[in-house]
Amino acid sequence: MTASFASAHTALATLASEGEHVDTHPSISPFMTGGAALVILLLLLWVTTRFNRDR
Repeated sequence: MTASFASAHTALATLASEGEHVDTHPSISPFMTGGAALVILLLLLWVTTRFNRDR
């Protein structure tokens, strides 16, 4: 059982050290994505509070 953990650890360490992989597309700005998410969430909050006026 210890040998399988050792070989799994070696395989994962080798996989993790093989170069860098970046999942972001160069045209997508994190600030634009975060800003759009903030605006959408604030809009949903505003809609929710409009429907719950009687509470």
